[in-house]
Amino acid sequence: MVSDSVRYLSLGYSTPFLSLGQSHMYPSLAAAKAAVIAVGEEIATFGLPSGICPIVFVFTGVGNVSQGAQEIFKLLPHTFVDAEKLPEISAAWNLSKQSQSTKRVFQLYGCVVTSRDMVSHKDPTRHFDKADYYAHPEHYAPVFHERIAPYASVIVNCMYWERRFPRLLSISQLQQLMKSGCLLVGICDITCDIGGSIEFVDKSTSIEKPFFRYDPSNNSYHDDMEGNGVICLAVDILPTEFSKEASQHFGNILSKFVASLASMKQLVELPSYLRRACIAHDGRLTSLYEYIPRMRKTMIDLAPAKANPSPDKKYSTLVSLSGHLFDKFLINEALDIIEAAGGSFQLVRCEVGQSIDDTSYSELEVGADDTATLDKIIDSLTSLANAHGGNHNARKETELSLKIGKVNECGTGDIVDKEGPKVLILGAGRVCRPAAQFLASYPNICSYGADDNSTDQIHVIVASLYQKDAEEIVEGIKNATATQLDVADIGSLSDLVSQVEVVVSLLPASFHAAIARVCIELKKHMVTASYVDESMSNLSQAAKGAGVTILSEMGLDPGIDHMMSVKMIDEAHARNGKVKAFTSFCGGLPSPAAANNPLAYKFSWNPAGAVHSGKNPAVYKFLGETIHVDGSSLYESAKRLRLPGLPAFALEHLPNRNSLIYGDLYGISEEASTIYRATLRYEGFSEIMATLSKIGFFDAANHPLLQDTNRPTYKGFLDELLNANNISTTTTNINIEASGGYDDELIARILSLGHCKEKDIAVKTVKTIKFLGLHEEIQIPKDCSSAFNVICQRMEQRMAYGHNEQDMVLLHHEVEVEYPDGRPTEKHQATLLEFGKVENGGSTTTAMALTVGVPAAIGALLLLENKVQTKGVIRPLEPEIYIPALEMLESSGIKLAERVEI
Repeated sequence: MVSDSVRYLSLGYSTPFLSLGQSHMYPSLAAAKAAVIAVGEEIATFGLPSGICPIVFVFTGVGNVSQGAQEIFKLLPHTFVDAEKLPEISAAWNLSKQSQSTKRVFQLYGCVVTSRDMVSHKDPTRHFDKADYYAHPEHYAPVFHERIAPYASVIVNCMYWERRFPRLLSISQLQQLMKSGCLLVGICDITCDIGGSIEFVDKSTSIEKPFFRYDPSNNSYHDDMEGNGVICLAVDILPTEFSKEASQHFGNILSKFVASLASMKQLVELPSYLRRACIAHDGRLTSLYEYIPRMRKTMIDLAPAKANPSPDKKYSTLVSLSGHLFDKFLINEALDIIEAAGGSFQLVRCEVGQSIDDTSYSELEVGADDTATLDKIIDSLTSLANAHGGNHNARKETELSLKIGKVNECGTGDIVDKEGPKVLILGAGRVCRPAAQFLASYPNICSYGADDNSTDQIHVIVASLYQKDAEEIVEGIKNATATQLDVADIGSLSDLVSQVEVVVSLLPASFHAAIARVCIELKKHMVTASYVDESMSNLSQAAKGAGVTILSEMGLDPGIDHMMSVKMIDEAHARNGKVKAFTSFCGGLPSPAAANNPLAYKFSWNPAGAVHSGKNPAVYKFLGETIHVDGSSLYESAKRLRLPGLPAFALEHLPNRNSLIYGDLYGISEEASTIYRATLRYEGFSEIMATLSKIGFFDAANHPLLQDTNRPTYKGFLDELLNANNISTTTTNINIEASGGYDDELIARILSLGHCKEKDIAVKTVKTIKFLGLHEEIQIPKDCSSAFNVICQRMEQRMAYGHNEQDMVLLHHEVEVEYPDGRPTEKHQATLLEFGKVENGGSTTTAMALTVGVPAAIGALLLLENKVQTKGVIRPLEPEIYIPALEMLESSGIKLAERVEI
């Protein structure tokens, strides 16, 4: 259901399934069922878009697996139908769609099929006979693709299959189905018979990456949900989705022979398969697993402040090892080679495969005192890789492959001298890679400043304080070079800027003014995604005098929001309309599947900034009245929001700082009675944050309890905050061991202190406190000196995005336009909805990085092509910028949906 929801969204349909997370994200089977029931209630209340109906789930087989799948399906509003009724239902719905295109649908259909629905006897005079079919399957031909599949939305494959039986669905059959307009969206192959009854399911998937898209038109496989084809799930370790229930079940089985296993005194007494699996014996790691402390030590040595953890050697290189490193224990041999030669290593990255068929990946920064030793290590590692399957182009079955990075002395590197226009990107954060990819892959452009219209490919230079960080950004990107640069070194910065045509600064805003001065001096254009502050604004006249454009606020918010807004406003003015109301909502959120904590929010950066923003005062105009919101009551001002076309998103909005300045920027201050900009969160976020704030967790002042060398525990500090007013002495020293009592005491205390008025909010707050571990009997770290430090530290640990979890960007504008000639008032709406992208290598490019990095890159491209004539420090508010920029965003895959209501 999770994959189907995202798939339907990519096809332009929002469904209640979007609120479902993946199974393993729920603490128990009961919690997952509750989530499905909630979705069912939403379907029963609001319905499903008719354009994707009827939604038909087909279950193959009647065994325990099928019954289990049906058990979950039955939690939704549904009707089960016999297989022979499917054509009739489909025909009826097609007729209904033609007459009622906007009709909502309030149920799903289920259909259970058995072998009699999948095959027919080759002799047309004979009927299906189960015993005969099992004995002589060669006498039967497949018909599932004709009788069932054309009417299925989702096929849940639960049946036993052997190769002597006809396939349920072959590649050629699916190709024919898709050509005929089949509405099949997804395959859930619970049997996970690779290349079996469903031929095109030729690989298993993992819990972290449960889906792939198969496109039958060109027989290709993809990791994304967008594009042609069918979404497939084939997780071969499904029981671990519900770890608690699975542990109980398998524990009961294992307990029957654990005693005899524990009685073994020597490793040699174990069977070979258990002996190889034995990690520790007699208090020590076994020989096969001695690599663990060696690698772990290098990880411990990597203090957080060391952003470039190179070994303590003069020369170093990055070595990437992939293959069967751990199940074949090849990592032991690699480490032995490095250490035996007198080299050192530090673990930079490690990803371990989840099954015997999966490969693992490790990056080691290998160091040596001289190039001869380093060369010897590389030669030996190369020989090891060749002995076990080859090089970085090795095939899937290769046991070990090797890739060698660039050898550096003291971490420095040189820029490659390239012909054609060059763009310098400063920074190496998440935003930089999408910007570099966009520019480096852009088709040839007219050479900057050329008179003969010659064309060249853009060359991108990424500069960071640490060479390795820059190299990670440009890895795999053609026409891109990494270099080391400290922007505080004005001489080095000037030398680098002098070699390029445009500079894109994706560093923190505090660096921009110094960089801009260098660009003005050298007459180079510049782009930033940051707000124009006073230090930048003061440089505008100097930039004009130098003929330089410094294009600022070219990201998401600010950036895309500007361009969407002024486009709608300019179009309204062009039609002699006046803007009656302007509202803008924007939020960076977890995708619905990743919103799996009580706050339904996550951080890809330090949470301090986001928490601080909850204390910012706000001002806006509503129906002619100027509304001021004090920072201390910002969370209480949150209001519920449902967006047209996206009913599955339960949202709320908070006023975002000073909205009135946008009336001046957009030229609507005099005509608009409502000017309002807001931040989006999932519904319920603000009431929990408001309660945490009242408890005292957002107080940035040093707390006396946190100044002592004898550190308090999180629970002790929580008790101190809740007892600060001495309102109730009877609730001190909560018994954390009491079953249920601890939660009830916390809830009662929060209510008695007046931190919230409703018990439901207090309950949610306590769930958040427990999720963050603010109740644990663990000492608070020494670097936490305030309550604010404490909660930010816990949020950073507990609310980070997991592997392959996606974030989401949602931007929505509404402009009400009235006309003096009596034409009806129009409401113009524009919406941007973008999800993080999982790349082929398994890494995730966040939606926030895409929607900030790509606009900044587009700004650089417009400057390279001399399409921006305005000089000075500017924003993307003019048609010469926003018209081509919005077109490029669309062509890059960042799509904006627009609609008008009268």
